[in-house]
Amino acid sequence: MTRIALVVLVLAVALAAAAAAWGSSPWWWFAAVPLLVPGLLGVWDLMQRRHSVLRNYPVLGHARFLLEKIRPELQQYFIERNFDGRPFDRDTRTIVYERAKGTAAEQPYGTERDVYRPGYEFLVPSMAPCPVPETAPRVRIGGPDCGRPYDMALLNVSAMSFGSLSANAILALNGGAAAGGFAHDTGEGGLSEYHLRPGGDLVWEIGTGYFGCRTDDGDFDPAEFADKSAHEQVKCVSLKLSQGAKPGIGGVLPGAKVNAEIARVREVPQGRTVISPPYHRVFSTPRELVRFIARMRELSGGKPTGFKLCVGSRRQFLAVCKAMLAEGTAPDFIVVDGAEGGTGAAPLEFADHVGTPLTEGLLTVHNALVGTGLRDRVRIGASGKIATGTDLVKRMVQGADYGNAARAMMFAVGCIQAQRCHTNTCPTGVTTQDPRRARALHVGDKTLRVRRLQEATVASALQIMASMGVDDPAQLRPHMLRRRIDPRTECSFEELYEWLAPGQLLAEPPASWAADWNAADPDRFTV
Repeated sequence: MTRIALVVLVLAVALAAAAAAWGSSPWWWFAAVPLLVPGLLGVWDLMQRRHSVLRNYPVLGHARFLLEKIRPELQQYFIERNFDGRPFDRDTRTIVYERAKGTAAEQPYGTERDVYRPGYEFLVPSMAPCPVPETAPRVRIGGPDCGRPYDMALLNVSAMSFGSLSANAILALNGGAAAGGFAHDTGEGGLSEYHLRPGGDLVWEIGTGYFGCRTDDGDFDPAEFADKSAHEQVKCVSLKLSQGAKPGIGGVLPGAKVNAEIARVREVPQGRTVISPPYHRVFSTPRELVRFIARMRELSGGKPTGFKLCVGSRRQFLAVCKAMLAEGTAPDFIVVDGAEGGTGAAPLEFADHVGTPLTEGLLTVHNALVGTGLRDRVRIGASGKIATGTDLVKRMVQGADYGNAARAMMFAVGCIQAQRCHTNTCPTGVTTQDPRRARALHVGDKTLRVRRLQEATVASALQIMASMGVDDPAQLRPHMLRRRIDPRTECSFEELYEWLAPGQLLAEPPASWAADWNAADPDRFTV
């Protein structure tokens, strides 16, 4: 009651001052308003029942909510060190921005990282470095069943849908891909005009919602898929099984965001909430998955076809490998998405605690394919926090043939890691459908930045490999990457992890793989 009486007294004084000012000098109002506004706010704080802090500390309690709101900005700009920010530290963001702008991406005085900290990884230089290749190598995607193979760049634009990203962001990404000669994954949101207009090579990704090739009841439409996959810009088609940041769950696009344009691209009703289920209708067993991949390849006219997943059960992936052997066919590529991968929105529990990180995911897929004798016909892409040449080289050491980058490419088109992707209020126009915000993203300028980033990152990777005595990614070996275990011990990846020999699972599975191999069933996904 004391607090209420105090607020009432303040209001009374303010109103008395306002009344006295009536008919006299209007300047008295400026003295009354600073008392009136906080007084009214204080009364509201005391009457409301939602926030205990405001009931106990009217007016002043709002400072707590203000500081909480700007905490991420304070953390990023004033508190975090250059090398310990998350998801991407300041050093990484800076090198991406500088390469995208075409400025020098160099650092004076030496590393700020603790090279004796457990977990620190480093690449092994050679005493006899080799010249840097003048032309970046490309990766041939297309196994024996593929009639139209595609030569993939070492670094490409990872999956990001129109709807999650603005039209201008998609135009800039695809324009950069067209100018630089690398591929752009459409994401699962459909094949839009913004993917097609600039003329860049596309990997058309199909998710559980089958957007762009779906029937009225949400099933896969083979005729429409065949028609759209025949487009000259579509170089590969990919079936998305799961995403690193949120494996095993579907997605929801609120009806308020489904405007006429997005509804047309996704082939869904305008204004109605769109749900992507967590599972596919087109398969329910490993064998059916392999058969459907083969069907997609046939419907696309023989274009490279594969799937993307965040690795979970090794037993289930081995079941898919057994299905490949039994059916006599295999995907042309598999993209491994790490649990550290990005997303527009995901439950915190999934982003933090579900799914296999990229290192272990790559090792699982690579070794499974090697052990079953399938590695030579299936290429592996790596997706998950690839932003620098070092990231790319590490992933190729771990078993990848090429890499895909999403958030680094977003940095190139203006992203500042505000982490407002799910709010439709992106301050740089990258992840929003608000026309006023999206217009801030200048397509011509950002197109050039995307091309520069990809070119500079690949050049950095080639320079690093040359310093290691390697002039082709195929020459990279596990012993060339080392990890510190404790301040006195460091080991190579050859020592840290098990590496299977070609066909070893078929001949005599090692003890560490035997239980999963024996339990793997091509006719069901064993938990």
